[in-house]
Amino acid sequence: MAAAARVIAVASNSTAAASSCLLLKTPFALKRGSNAFSFNNGRRLSKRLLSCNAIYNPQVQIKQEGQPETLDYRVFFEDTSGKKISPWHDVPLHLGDGVFNFIVEIPKESSAKMEVATDEAFTPIKQDTKKGKLRYYPYNINWNYGLLPQTWEDPSLANSDVEGAFGDSDPVDVVEIGESRRKIGDILKVKPLAALAMIDEGELDWKIVAVSLDDPRASLVNDIDDVEKHFPGTLTAIRDWFRDYKIPDGKPANKFGLGNKAANKVSIDFTLFPTPKMPLCFVLFLLF
Repeated sequence: MAAAARVIAVASNSTAAASSCLLLKTPFALKRGSNAFSFNNGRRLSKRLLSCNAIYNPQVQIKQEGQPETLDYRVFFEDTSGKKISPWHDVPLHLGDGVFNFIVEIPKESSAKMEVATDEAFTPIKQDTKKGKLRYYPYNINWNYGLLPQTWEDPSLANSDVEGAFGDSDPVDVVEIGESRRKIGDILKVKPLAALAMIDEGELDWKIVAVSLDDPRASLVNDIDDVEKHFPGTLTAIRDWFRDYKIPDGKPANKFGLGNKAANKVSIDFTLFPTPKMPLCFVLFLLF
């Protein structure tokens, strides 16, 4: 069976453009009758944290250029020397003990469709456009939304567990369910709790549900059951929001794999190997 969820975590000194690396051809499968994934051969990746020499831990500051809600508006990330860095490439992903960095692109209770500009130098955050016009959701998103740095959903990988959908060639998305409204460019320490396998026009677009460690209820939630207890109705609300948000524009509803349900308690494992383009590179596996 093909890999159920596999993405590449980019590790590169270059901030001018997205790099690519080779996939490790080790399949893993969905255990029948459960929401847990395992390798076909029964082996699991080591949980030992591996690090790339190209990755550093920047003290980040935000610099805005242009006016919000204009075509020229950009949110750049800089280190303490004022040097521009990439939020996608240069902010570390893994912090240890199941904690990850999460970069806020869209604050909760807002509608401007902000995203990392993966095709621009230093990948700043900008407002998405369509036919030269700024894009907005038809209504506010109710959670903080953004990405896991150094991740990428592989568009060449057909996922047989999710209707054969291919990755959407974007960073992995995060829906952060804490009570605070964050700012564009905030970097939060989060722990994953669940995942939804959204299929958007045939492309697989994982939504990792997570909570910031500084949220008052963070210590109470570690899996789906905890989310249902302490954030009742949230998983269903997230699924329904992302299913329906394109309908007002005359498009069909998005679909979800894995039986239209959230996968329970995300565990993220790594392996490390060289590629022709980079001396060291992460491959990131999502195991549910």
